[in-house]
Amino acid sequence: MKRTVSPKAAIAQAQQVFAIEHKAINDLQQRIGDDFVAAVEMILNGTGHVVVIGMGKSGHIADKVSATLASTGTPAFFVHPGEASHGDLGMITNNDIVLAMSNSGETEEVLAILPVLKRMGVSLISMTGKPASTLAKNSDIHIDVSVNEEACPLGLAPTASTTATLVMGDALAITLLESRGFTKEDFARSHPAGSLGKRLLLGISDVMRTGEDIPRVYEDTNFSDALLVMTEKALGMVAVVDAGHHVIGVFTDGDLRRSLPTIDHFKDHVVGEFMTHNPITIKADKMAVEAAQLMETHKIHSLLVVDADEQLTGALNIHDLLRAGVV
Repeated sequence: MKRTVSPKAAIAQAQQVFAIEHKAINDLQQRIGDDFVAAVEMILNGTGHVVVIGMGKSGHIADKVSATLASTGTPAFFVHPGEASHGDLGMITNNDIVLAMSNSGETEEVLAILPVLKRMGVSLISMTGKPASTLAKNSDIHIDVSVNEEACPLGLAPTASTTATLVMGDALAITLLESRGFTKEDFARSHPAGSLGKRLLLGISDVMRTGEDIPRVYEDTNFSDALLVMTEKALGMVAVVDAGHHVIGVFTDGDLRRSLPTIDHFKDHVVGEFMTHNPITIKADKMAVEAAQLMETHKIHSLLVVDADEQLTGALNIHDLLRAGVV
């Protein structure tokens, strides 16, 4: 038998969850203090990695926080505390800083590796909901992420507590990012396959068409022949160059539409009569994102690429940038 849900009751329940977790974050915001600053300074001045550990739901949060740290300029990785006791402790060196997450502060798998970490001289930062817990007391720095109640009506499933820990982890990562002077370019270098990486790292030379793929004609090329070149290369335009292959103009789809009403016989005209003089161009050593910005500013869909001597070296259009993930 198919179950149904009361829309009003479902929305009310969701809103209650939002309210509880919002309060947990707000309380955390008011409580943050010197321990957080000390943790930031410890990591900022560290020479190794931040090793983030956690078990169960806290482990999922720890894994995510380690990824956020790593992608924002703080070398970090996640180690499962259960696996740590069976060999993965070898991944941790005495130059590293361990960031341990446990709401109770009494997670057996985490506590089991504390003696080894102490013998190694590893610095320990913990995030718990119990400042008097074993983990908190044995940490060099403890950050309180306690909450008054869970969003789970049974008080069993970690909800508000995991949200609070995640938010504190994000706050730690972003504060470190700012303290390091981490930039968009730095982020792009660690995300070369992402959209931001493509926008910031791809150069014009990586996406432009070269050689025989460049549509080019001379100023005295017959109008109909120029149309054939433009159609064949499928860039929506054709470059007009002089004998030295310097760009002197461009003939576009727009120029074609404007010129057609004035032409009786194609064979009686040359492309130079209808080309746009002094076209917008871009240098081959620029970034692809600059080509996108130039196209947007001038409301055009294609660009000619030139070298320092204004010689034609390439061409591209908006579709090339779309395929490359730049726009």
